[in-house]
Amino acid sequence: MGSWFSSSKSFVPETDIPDLSGKVVLITGGNTGLGKETIRQLIKHNSKIFLAARTRSKAEETINELKREVPKASIEYLELDLTSLKSVAAAAENFNSRSDRLDILFNNAGIMNVPYGLTQEGYEIQLGTNHIGHALLTKLLLPSLLRTAESSNSDVRIINLSSAAHNFAYFSWGLVLDTARSYYWPTNIRYGTTKLANMLHALSLAQRYPQITATSVHPGTIDTQLFDATSTQWLKIPVVGTLINSIMRSTLSPVASGAKNQLWAATAPKQEVRQGYYFEPVGVKKGGGLFATAEQANMLWDWTEAELKKHGY
Repeated sequence: MGSWFSSSKSFVPETDIPDLSGKVVLITGGNTGLGKETIRQLIKHNSKIFLAARTRSKAEETINELKREVPKASIEYLELDLTSLKSVAAAAENFNSRSDRLDILFNNAGIMNVPYGLTQEGYEIQLGTNHIGHALLTKLLLPSLLRTAESSNSDVRIINLSSAAHNFAYFSWGLVLDTARSYYWPTNIRYGTTKLANMLHALSLAQRYPQITATSVHPGTIDTQLFDATSTQWLKIPVVGTLINSIMRSTLSPVASGAKNQLWAATAPKQEVRQGYYFEPVGVKKGGGLFATAEQANMLWDWTEAELKKHGY
């Protein structure tokens, strides 16, 4: 388990990210927030980017903006709706038809603290979006990732965006995977389950595919649109809610800071990143808490595989 007193690593994306010429990167949720900032930094170092997102117009707006900043940038849109397993499967097939390699997969997209709802296949909306959709995407892209790992001078990585919110699992005493049961838990507990799942998924990938460097990261407490749902709830409370919301937003760090940890995990020397399955900013190895165990990781892996099999994947 990592020390609570570990110090953050110095990491300056502009100078510490190596040349990425020839490398192909896929990032989910790349049209906004941490995903957009991650792409902004990677294109400065010559990688080819596939920006996976649900809404084409928003993605193309982001692509055009980033290409104005870096005219030589290679960014392509990939349609992906993580609330639909059919969409996830179509996205993987689309990607595989357009690229013969995949060097870095960022499972970055996510939703947070939203009202209870269901995905198209009937999973709790946060679990389905943040974990199950990404688990299927990763599974369907593994042949490309493993094939790339066999090539000379390869350095294949999978980065799951987790969060310190995985600690909410203490309140539910572990993962809440049952859809009916999840209805009775507050939205932040349901979110915590998904972030623990992201961490455990990375741990399982690292154990099962040693030729790939797989890990998970906490970005910090960052001012992204993920906090919009939380703000909406606070603003429903007259006066006090407005004050609390203002204080909360004032404590958040900028997006550029939040992207650093996953950029570090994707580009720092492999031997450093392989030391852990969960890192806090920047590059600080942590143990992941009481429920981040190999037993829990195996349980989640088996459950996820069984659920995907029900839908033909």
